[in-house]
Amino acid sequence: MTQDLNQMRDHMLTAIAAASGLDALDACRVEALGKQGTITALLKTLGKMTPEERLVQGPLIQGLREAVANGIAERKATLERAALDARLASETLDMTLPADATPAGTIHPVSQVMDELAEIFADLGFAVATGPEIETDWHNFTALNIPETHPARAMHDTFYLQQGIDAKAAGAADEKTTFSLLRTHTSPVQIRTMLSQKPPIRIIAPGRTYRSDSDATHTPMFHQVEGLVIDKGITLGHLKWTLETFVKAFFERDDIVLRLRPSYFPFTEPSVEIDVGYTLVKGKRVVGGAEPDGWLEILGSGMVHRKVIEACGLDPDEWQGFAFGCGIDRLAMLKYGMDDLRPFFDGDIRWLKHYGFSSLDVPTLSGGVGA
Repeated sequence: MTQDLNQMRDHMLTAIAAASGLDALDACRVEALGKQGTITALLKTLGKMTPEERLVQGPLIQGLREAVANGIAERKATLERAALDARLASETLDMTLPADATPAGTIHPVSQVMDELAEIFADLGFAVATGPEIETDWHNFTALNIPETHPARAMHDTFYLQQGIDAKAAGAADEKTTFSLLRTHTSPVQIRTMLSQKPPIRIIAPGRTYRSDSDATHTPMFHQVEGLVIDKGITLGHLKWTLETFVKAFFERDDIVLRLRPSYFPFTEPSVEIDVGYTLVKGKRVVGGAEPDGWLEILGSGMVHRKVIEACGLDPDEWQGFAFGCGIDRLAMLKYGMDDLRPFFDGDIRWLKHYGFSSLDVPTLSGGVGA
């Protein structure tokens, strides 16, 4: 029996090694290990043997089965590797041929609007300022005259860090507070600018901000731009002229009508909301028109509060200023006809191809800021 099994193993392994393709190899597998295969038939005989015979013959038959199975696996790997090598050798790519379509990325609408804002305000003498997105409670709230009982500090509005970052350990040796939250607006950049620069100051502060909110017109992460002017003799008239000039340049229309409504913000006094007039064109609201059909709120603004100026080490009797802020995402929606904020962050390539801008379409005031 042992001699017969050895001869059978040699015969099967020789046939496996001689298999010229995967089909021939599968035929060898079926002949040996299939339901009607030779080795399968031998395994069925184990049940008819005595315990003593099974103790001797069982390991021999199992050894034969294992040797054949391993041989088939090794031969299959060899044949598959040879087939892949042959395929790779036959498939070539001529890198000198022209591409069917030139790859072209597109500029996200938020990036485009940021560039437009920078161009407009640069012409008005404003510099672009930046600051950290992880902020201290003092910069984000206290220095902006936001009391500890203000709803904006509540957990449902602000993303607080589970474990704060020590400001001094982070390299801010002059700060004794802790980086403890994701900034809820870019106003802390105004505070940092007033602390680090001497007036006069004219800056805009675009960037990402974070609030716990999500629907068609609100997202947990969004983009804001805020402006700040600190100088002597600044009045609300300067604010109104600046915003009128900005809105007309951004929407590229001279028939823009603005409406200032009294409002309240802790960091400005007096505070005003800015509405822009719109006209209805085929049922859609279009910004502009000498005789508006309605109004859209686009900006919050006001004169910088005396306490904010004092918190930054300046004399409010000598220095005055105004500040304003708006959502960049909403500006993009108004100008380019989008009706939902959420696709801004979905990463859908179809949406970006539809609303995106050519990388060569760089906004300039001389050539226009429009698409």
